[in-house]
Amino acid sequence: MQTRRKFITTGGAVLGGIVMQDIMRVVLPGLSGYEYCRTASAASVATIRMRSDQTGGDVWFDPIGIYIYPGQTVRWVVAENVHTTTAYHPRNDNHSLRIPEKAVPWNSGYLVNPGEHFEVTLTIEGVYDYYCIPHEDAGMVGRIIVGKPVGPGALPFDDYKGKPGTTGWLPVPEAARKAFPSVERIMREKIVRR
Repeated sequence: MQTRRKFITTGGAVLGGIVMQDIMRVVLPGLSGYEYCRTASAASVATIRMRSDQTGGDVWFDPIGIYIYPGQTVRWVVAENVHTTTAYHPRNDNHSLRIPEKAVPWNSGYLVNPGEHFEVTLTIEGVYDYYCIPHEDAGMVGRIIVGKPVGPGALPFDDYKGKPGTTGWLPVPEAARKAFPSVERIMREKIVRR
């Protein structure tokens, strides 16, 4: 015969398990509880390396495209050469807006020595496009999708033209446009390397 205390304890555990399972489905659809815990702890910081060949003629972010969850931190680490990570935003040298409108733009400044790094925690859902100041014309750009693929970064590159308040925005250079991985590819693969 089951005591009242044992019944309440068992019922609470079962109810808690159901609620936790539903939370996991909402946060990370398709993952079991164990996979959710392992994924959340392993993915709390997404690392992007800032790369270059020996001559500095070939430069890139590795990976060039990633998918993360709201609240995750992204860390850029210099592997070779001198780089920046800079959000496409009018506050950054009047570049066109390619991050969510309510998101705070970032600019790491020049990172010079191997191992130097810069971090941001992205909480607003959307597409975040960014570039390296000295290498933007060489196509050194990257794309992060946080949660849902929405916002200015999900639109065509010239979508802002003619809209109020966009006069003087710099367009994304052609080499950079060609380098971006598609939103669809990032959503499908989660990590895109060049």
